Amino acid sequence: MEMMTMKKSLVAIVLILMVGCTSIVEDDENVTLDWYINYSWFKHQWGYDVVSQAISDIVGVDIQFVTPIGEESNKLSTILQTNNLPDIITLGWDDIYVSDLIKSDRVYALNELDELYNVGFKEECTQQTYEWYTQNDGNIYGYPNSSYLPSDYEFRDDIGSNQVFIVRKDIYKAIGEPDMSTMEGFKSAVKAAASLYNDIIPVGSTAFNSYGSYSFDVYLQNFLAVPFEKDGVYYDRNTDNEYIAWLKMFNELFREGYLYPEIFTDQKVQFEEKFAQGKYFCVLYQRTDITDQQKTLAITDPEKIYIAIDGPKNSNGDDHVLPGVGINGWTLTFISKDCADPKKALELMTYMLSEQGQFLTVMGVEGVTFEWVDNRAVFKPSVSYLLNTNRELFDQIYGANYTYWMLQNNRVGDKWIQQDVESLQQLAQWTYPYTHYMAQYDISFAHDAQLSKLNNKIKTLWGDYLIQLLLASSAKEFTQLLAQYINDRDLLGYDIIIEESTHIMNEAKYKLGLD
Repeated sequence: MEMMTMKKSLVAIVLILMVGCTSIVEDDENVTLDWYINYSWFKHQWGYDVVSQAISDIVGVDIQFVTPIGEESNKLSTILQTNNLPDIITLGWDDIYVSDLIKSDRVYALNELDELYNVGFKEECTQQTYEWYTQNDGNIYGYPNSSYLPSDYEFRDDIGSNQVFIVRKDIYKAIGEPDMSTMEGFKSAVKAAASLYNDIIPVGSTAFNSYGSYSFDVYLQNFLAVPFEKDGVYYDRNTDNEYIAWLKMFNELFREGYLYPEIFTDQKVQFEEKFAQGKYFCVLYQRTDITDQQKTLAITDPEKIYIAIDGPKNSNGDDHVLPGVGINGWTLTFISKDCADPKKALELMTYMLSEQGQFLTVMGVEGVTFEWVDNRAVFKPSVSYLLNTNRELFDQIYGANYTYWMLQNNRVGDKWIQQDVESLQQLAQWTYPYTHYMAQYDISFAHDAQLSKLNNKIKTLWGDYLIQLLLASSAKEFTQLLAQYINDRDLLGYDIIIEESTHIMNEAKYKLGLD
């Protein structure tokens, strides 16, 4: 306890010396708020690292994080049924419970709190993002992280997609670095890799869930440049001819013994464990989810790192069309009407969104985590080393580099982000030429409970059929299953989903100036 007190005092002294740093604490007693994060993988605790201690000293708020154990939707559903919501809530922007929180009057309008307490919240927001999330009643209830505007893509060439096709470097070299963008080349490469290395898993995959697997649907469709719309109508990507041709190829790989059963049952934890051992030859995946494993491989066995290469392409050989983050961002953060101190909660959000707050959450505290070198903030060597060798310990000790990502504003913070190790730079830089602004095609039915339920039924139906298609015992069965899926989907009311998706798409294009 004495050591923790001494560390907090040290941080406070350092903060006073920081240029432009001002405290908004009005008394000596910090307010403790519960902050619900709707992701079971988030395990971090507030108050034990440099950054969170600094924020607490500036704002006068301590945080007790609450996270679900197991299925996120079950936990959130249970919480919403109680009479006492957590003080602050963060969940996915397209989560079905976003609408429930707003329509049931369980969360504050942030603009009304801002007017009441005059903390300057709106001034710290990106204007277009603020307007985007303002509802028809004129109020804004939740604010996103990681929100990019179309203009960001016009003036920058370093915004990357998270989606990559990666291969293990040593295996790829051993089989002659073949072209894997065609179905023939892909199959040949997988077979060659499996014959040379009999202890590998030839093709990896994101975990299968009730909606399917990103590797075998959305990511594959994006690599094949399957359009989101045709003739002004939202497009049925799941039955696109180019996509179906590749699904048939993957089914052939399964029937020939190259799609291993474990990829259909392994969850994220099992995948990451195997990836860290270099067990996969190739996989369509999200690069930010394997950074720690990639860093480990780079240290323990550099030849086993994974590199991004051109992956599946359509028969025309068109470039991949990979989405970057759009205006919706990733998550939304709300202040519940059960909040013990809504003023402090809004002050916390406002500070974290400010340029000073963004700098602190990225770089930490001068003299503790970073130094100024040629007018640029640079992590101290020991801090940088820990970031690149043990991210979990880095988060626990320092809490910088967006450990607290809930209100990260990449449009501001990207300029301070430190250069990644070479093995991660390659993955990011490979995506730059293929990354496009695609937020106009982000479809959410959170505003309508009935549509949301219908969409979930159709997505679940696809999840069931996708596995069956990949595991089909013959080409004939594959064709029969596909026809059955289309029929079952249409009976559920798929035309309603297409009609509403088209409406949402056109409205988004208009609001973004992309029509």
